[in-house]
Amino acid sequence: QEIYRIKLPGPPTEIGEGKPENQNHAIIFTRGEALQTIDMNQDNYFEEAFKMRNVLEELQKPRHRRRKPTILGLREHIFTGSVSSLAWFMSNQETSFVTIGQRVLANPLRVRFHYGHPDIFDRLFHITRGGISKASRTINLSEDIYSGFNSTLRGGYVTHHEYIQVGKGRDVGMNQISLFEAKVANGNGEQTLSRDIYRLGRRFDFYRMLSFYFTTVGFYFCSMITVLTVYVFLYGRMYMVLSGLEAAILDNPAVHQNKALEDALATQSVFQIGLLLVLPMVMELGLERGFRTALGDLIIMQLQLASVFFTFQLGTKAHYYGRTLLHGGSKYRATGRGFVVFHAKFADNYRRYSRSHFVKGLELFILLIVYEAYGDTYRSSSLYFFITLSMWFLVASWLFAPFVFNPSGFDWQKTVDDWTDWKRWMGNRGGIGIQVDKSWESWWDGEQEHLKYTDIRGRLLEIILACRFFIYQFGIVYHLDIVHNSRSVLVYGLSWVVMATVLLVLKMVSMGRRRFGTDFQLMFRILKGLLFLGFVSVMTVLFVVCGLTVSDLFASILAFLPTGWAFLLIGQACRPMLKGVGFWDSIKELARAYEYIMGIIILVPIALLSWFPFVSEFQTRLLFNQAFSRGLQISMILAGRKDNSPKMPA
Repeated sequence: QEIYRIKLPGPPTEIGEGKPENQNHAIIFTRGEALQTIDMNQDNYFEEAFKMRNVLEELQKPRHRRRKPTILGLREHIFTGSVSSLAWFMSNQETSFVTIGQRVLANPLRVRFHYGHPDIFDRLFHITRGGISKASRTINLSEDIYSGFNSTLRGGYVTHHEYIQVGKGRDVGMNQISLFEAKVANGNGEQTLSRDIYRLGRRFDFYRMLSFYFTTVGFYFCSMITVLTVYVFLYGRMYMVLSGLEAAILDNPAVHQNKALEDALATQSVFQIGLLLVLPMVMELGLERGFRTALGDLIIMQLQLASVFFTFQLGTKAHYYGRTLLHGGSKYRATGRGFVVFHAKFADNYRRYSRSHFVKGLELFILLIVYEAYGDTYRSSSLYFFITLSMWFLVASWLFAPFVFNPSGFDWQKTVDDWTDWKRWMGNRGGIGIQVDKSWESWWDGEQEHLKYTDIRGRLLEIILACRFFIYQFGIVYHLDIVHNSRSVLVYGLSWVVMATVLLVLKMVSMGRRRFGTDFQLMFRILKGLLFLGFVSVMTVLFVVCGLTVSDLFASILAFLPTGWAFLLIGQACRPMLKGVGFWDSIKELARAYEYIMGIIILVPIALLSWFPFVSEFQTRLLFNQAFSRGLQISMILAGRKDNSPKMPA
């Protein structure tokens, strides 16, 4: 028997985001005047249930200008902090936000909104004002906060109460945490583009507007600016070094005292590492458990590499927030919120962090090498160490944090298995229906999905940003020994001839492998042999006749690798045009070569550390609790017995 029917305004898959649609749909089946939102990762305590009557009374107490509250915020207790060091970091960070953070947001700043469970809503107020969520696809990715926006815009009042708490489980693994941070960063990017933020900014007074900005989208905007500052600084330094402007400034007798500039540059390293982010955490721990305990916990967190973790998450926020601003197209990322800590394969980490961290980390790495090789401004200053230290720390964190916090990340056997799995994944061909975890080509196509739906402005911005990689070649070729201090334009033109020759040879090898690799192996080997002999002959002539040096070879790698990456990025932005002229397969082969290079650069240090057994032992004891460490040791023993056991005949 049909009791009730709801007519949907369209196909269920095209209406909006799943979670907010379910919430707004479920309101009509509720009763009473108050509604509490509880998520699946929530817990509750028997003694807290006795306080519910007191909390509901808060809805009847008039507040500012005789207005009654429409959303009651509750404190949360994070119970997953003992699983691992990452779970402890996130537990402390979340505890500071759901206690002292939301308390200050509610009073005196009056900019607290709804951040998800376990807030209590005035049901009658919200059911007549659009529900407790906004569900438009993409723009309302972070659906929870829009109910707070909606409530505030329509005359509601949001409070926060600390005498009652609800349990909450946070993400405990590196990949789960990064997926959650990516989803929140995407959501904040969409909020920045939404009309709700615009309307609130127009209606708030000046001070409330500033509080609103810095506690919502402003935090992510500042994170992005922090990362961009590193790029601007290093590219500016590289331009000054390679153009000769730095040498001219140093030779100028009028420039003697630049101590103030050095001090200003050194202080930014403290902000960049992310030490300011731990201040609310220390304050909350100090208020609840004493400042001596808070100081001890802070020291232990630093010893367990908390700075590495938070610096890595800074890159996550900046990447996904910036991409959303440029192209839009955010999507829900299911984190799972699992309680299991497991070893993630190298291929999984590579797929997840390649574009957000590894590419950017290697770019900064090359910038620092160029700055180290050609610049000598601060060598005589003790502040040189502090100016570059934070940037080297940023590069190391972005490149290796996923493996440092990966259980058994430095186990030799797992490293060998990860290498085999990654190599198989890189070699597999893609196609319709092939998942991203089965083929590199499918993953690579998926990584460019944001470019399929962007507009001409987004494509132009991608091309303009990619042009920064041409600076390396333009600057470095004039510092080669083979150039003999020439400043002629012909030198730059010849460098492009060399670049075109290298790309042409790679194209010939790729075509030869495709056409002769299976049926005419002898022809393919002859082709490779001729190319090798030609390469040796050319290098001999350059060394003997033209004065090429070994340092020139390394400098050429620094010059031409970024140029090829620029071609790759521009080709991806112009994908429809390149597909029409038949150049897309060449771009794909070039991309595969770069992915191989990046993977090997990242995997070699991990393999070297995995060779020493004590590194894995130290990582397990440092980053995970005692029970998990003991279980990991037992599982390794059992795995060893299983491998060494004699095979039974079938």
